[in-house]
Amino acid sequence: MSRRARVGLAGWLWRLCMLLAAWLLCVTAWIVWVGERDQAAKADAIIVLGAAAYDAKPSPVFEERIRHGLDLYRQGYAPLLIFTGGYGGTGARFSESQVARRYALKQGVPEDAILIETASRTTRQNLVEARLLMDQHKLHRVIIVSDPLHMARALRLARELGIDALASSTPSTRFRSFHTSWKFLVQEIYFFHRDMFPSANGS
Repeated sequence: MSRRARVGLAGWLWRLCMLLAAWLLCVTAWIVWVGERDQAAKADAIIVLGAAAYDAKPSPVFEERIRHGLDLYRQGYAPLLIFTGGYGGTGARFSESQVARRYALKQGVPEDAILIETASRTTRQNLVEARLLMDQHKLHRVIIVSDPLHMARALRLARELGIDALASSTPSTRFRSFHTSWKFLVQEIYFFHRDMFPSANGS
């Protein structure tokens, strides 16, 4: 290969790298922007997406989601809470949604204001099961509660499923440090690209 050809190839590779970097920067900015918006408005229900639970206790991430869902409920944004999340592992006594329900009941939320599903294990499944509950109870508009960096994917999946959804991210989260936030953001960038392909299963 001649020197001129090598220089030309290097130039094209450099341009490709710059385009890739610009694309990733745009995707990152979009994920952060969606997570920072609070669209909370009157709705039929509040969907709290599942997260890890330790036996009968929610993980710090899940507790923040539950607490934010309860805050929205108490502020009168919706009369119903939908907690999602199945059993985290073999031998688990409670599903994630059952843990959330117990937490809400202890906080004084009436039993008839809570709906749960116990079958889901992923974000997409959370929303599929929530959609079934919405159909059963003739609910139309919902507010989705999750972590800020998770919200862009959650909203995209909700819209794919035909759910009329508003976003309200948790105001605080365990992903506070740069290290944990960066890892979570990289994960969401990966899921963004994976979900672009029809054959990929949502997580």
